[in-house]
Amino acid sequence: MMIDLKGVEKIYRRGSEDVQALRGIDLSVARGEFISIIGPSGSGKTTLLQLLGCLDIPTRGSVIFDGQAVDHKKEAELVAIRRKMIGFVFQQFYLMPGLSVYDNVALPLFFNRDSVKSRDHILSLIESVGLASRADHKPGQLSGGEMQRVAIARALVNNPRIILADEPTGNLDTENSDKIMDLLKALHRNGLTVVMVTHNNFLAEQADRIVSLKDGKIRA
Repeated sequence: MMIDLKGVEKIYRRGSEDVQALRGIDLSVARGEFISIIGPSGSGKTTLLQLLGCLDIPTRGSVIFDGQAVDHKKEAELVAIRRKMIGFVFQQFYLMPGLSVYDNVALPLFFNRDSVKSRDHILSLIESVGLASRADHKPGQLSGGEMQRVAIARALVNNPRIILADEPTGNLDTENSDKIMDLLKALHRNGLTVVMVTHNNFLAEQADRIVSLKDGKIRA
């Protein structure tokens, strides 16, 4: 099992009020699985993705990631797991506007102090997302769909075991959404585990399994 959540709850403190985002979540993600997480706004989708990606820890319950209990790990230990094992793709792309496509894709290597991966590795990832001719372009010279493909190439640069995508098509038109889904499905076919949050039921149905949330709980 890649990730296993047992009895997970997440409570946020907002002023004098406690807000319970997740309520007793039990969820297992198998290696090589493609899961879609759906639900209305405020249902806990992004919170769940953050826990799956070791961006946060639960208030109660346990999270086992690749055989390691992570719910009591220190932040430095969580950072190490994220850098080595997880690729993140977000709705907003989060590209550095002053850097080229090549440098944006290579950026995680700088933070990891990883000089082993070659220029050929980076260029092959850029080519794999269909942007070989755009490697020297800046984000401002790209379409929304192209920027999201750069973000996916960046998520892959450290050879992660899992891709976590939070509304990866949320800012895109139908044509570009289809291209991003085709790319995620290709990554899945090549053996990567993929977990995607989406509001789009049509896209969600293309995954192996749909996890539906409402009011912080998984709907049966």
